Amino acid sequence: MSEGYLQSTAGLLGRVADDDLTGRVSLCEMEPMGETPHPSAGCRDRYIVKAVVHASAIFSAFRSPGEVLGLREVVARSGLKKGMCFRLLYTMHECGLVEKVGENQYRLAFPLGGHRKFRIGYADQDRSSSFSREVFDGLVRACQRAQVELIMVDNRRDPKAAVKNAERLVREHVDLAVEFQIDERTAPAVASRFQSAGIPLIAIDIPHPGAVYFGADNYAAGLMAGRCLGHHAKQEWQGLADEVLLLEISRAGPLIRMRVDGMLAGIREVMPASDKWPVTRLDAKGEFRAALDSVRKHLRAATSGRILVGAANDPIALGALRAFQECGRSASCTVVGQNAEPEARAEMRQPGTRLIGSVAYFPERYGDVIVRLATDVLLGKNVPPAAFTTHQLITPRNVDRLYPNDSLLAGLAREYS
Repeated sequence: MSEGYLQSTAGLLGRVADDDLTGRVSLCEMEPMGETPHPSAGCRDRYIVKAVVHASAIFSAFRSPGEVLGLREVVARSGLKKGMCFRLLYTMHECGLVEKVGENQYRLAFPLGGHRKFRIGYADQDRSSSFSREVFDGLVRACQRAQVELIMVDNRRDPKAAVKNAERLVREHVDLAVEFQIDERTAPAVASRFQSAGIPLIAIDIPHPGAVYFGADNYAAGLMAGRCLGHHAKQEWQGLADEVLLLEISRAGPLIRMRVDGMLAGIREVMPASDKWPVTRLDAKGEFRAALDSVRKHLRAATSGRILVGAANDPIALGALRAFQECGRSASCTVVGQNAEPEARAEMRQPGTRLIGSVAYFPERYGDVIVRLATDVLLGKNVPPAAFTTHQLITPRNVDRLYPNDSLLAGLAREYS
């Protein structure tokens, strides 16, 4: 640490006001020599200088080199009051610790390289689906921007691999783990590995005991899809359908099941008479092939005419579509999915498609939220037990407007394939 920095910090201690904002530095009383207390303990540890604690909170608000923050953002990230933040930033600017780059806009005047890098372990669901690939790619970008070290392992949709990977990340001494594995029954075993090691955990889409949850608001997303199906039946089929077919992922547990429960509720909200329509639930295991096989088998025995299909994810939805196409019954089905994955968006661009919608979860944005949550957890800030991604219904009508770069990406893929 440079001599100038130490002098500036010393100047800061002489100028930063305490909570009463009187301009005096309030020191907690001192006790006899003993263990060195941790700043987070507050004034109960009488060696703590509150002015330094407050200044540290301002420093911690800046998470990447050159990041520019407004006063409101510093207030939100530091947890300090607006007046306190303003006076701290004013004083730190006078001391040369921060630069003012605009009206109430600030950035640090020295690099963050002196801070120890956080190490985040990420257990990926697998790399076979576009959804998990987009989550991973977004997380890599977010970690690079925040100067966080990322250690990745692949669960391969295998419960045993998930437990072994948790043990591996513990051995790697990660500061925090992010778990993306689909098997609800495996969640307690995975979570216990991290809890025993004192490593905080963020769980994506599937809750894990003691973990911060980030992912879908499943019932709300299901409602959006179900209303889409209900409006289609009302407008295109004169409010008549012969069956509701719900394609689930049983091993993902009750939270993911809420997606299809929400779909059924959404259909009935728009079409109250649909409570008399037969409802069939199939376990499609979250995969295209399993959905294709299970819907094939169902259609061989089913005599239903018009069928509304609600799928827990897009690979399932596309597998169901293929099954209806193979038996020449495409016109008798209407399908909605979840995730709005690239393959589903491509299908919705096809003339006459029977995939009329998919609820977008925007996995490409997961990384920024996860890194922000992880940083707050590691800095000891208050973090809610659950945070949800944004949802939006994607349809053939709005897919090009909301995903205008899909055609460009497809062209690049063909060029380099």
